[in-house]
Amino acid sequence: MKRRPVRNLLGLAVLTVLVHRPMHPYEMASVLRARGKDHDMRIKWGSLYTVVRNLEKHGLIAAVESNRQGARPERTVYRLTDAGLAEAADWTRELLAAPVHEPSAFEAGLSVLGGLGPGEVVTLLRRRLAALERRVEAGRDDLERDGRELPRLFLLESEYALAMRQAEAAWVRGLLAELEEGRFPGLDDWRAYHESGRVPGDVAEAAERGRTAD
Repeated sequence: MKRRPVRNLLGLAVLTVLVHRPMHPYEMASVLRARGKDHDMRIKWGSLYTVVRNLEKHGLIAAVESNRQGARPERTVYRLTDAGLAEAADWTRELLAAPVHEPSAFEAGLSVLGGLGPGEVVTLLRRRLAALERRVEAGRDDLERDGRELPRLFLLESEYALAMRQAEAAWVRGLLAELEEGRFPGLDDWRAYHESGRVPGDVAEAAERGRTAD
């Protein structure tokens, strides 16, 4: 991945919102929230002013005026520079073309799942599946509603998010079926470990090989 002068994704959001017209930071935040960008990107709103200053420092945006209304703090209006426009386009190309693995909290949980008994894991996965199914249904409703008002071009991130939730729900459903029907490999040893406290020999050997590899 290319090393960028401002790597916080909020920086890209700021650059893209300024394509339309100059704005002051408070207005940028309002527009980005209205567009739901805090759902598409991991945005830390508290760092907005720092990101704006860094974009200005690197010549990607430029101040065009400062104004004050009554007792409110002075607000600086910024515009996008040619360099900022080029940076936004290049950054977007990179995000679209280059897959990046970002481990999720769920992956972390799966990696240590063996510390819980199979029965408890089934209960927890059923709870997760129910939550995923609710989110899938809500996502479908949102897409249907928004599709009546917006061009598909502005709904692609929502389509993708819905597809990922559906795929995760299908995978969890399959794992649950293996566990509940007794088809999961090593299920008896896993259950026996939590009943007796003794680690099965093949599990201990696998853990030892992993420790040696580290």
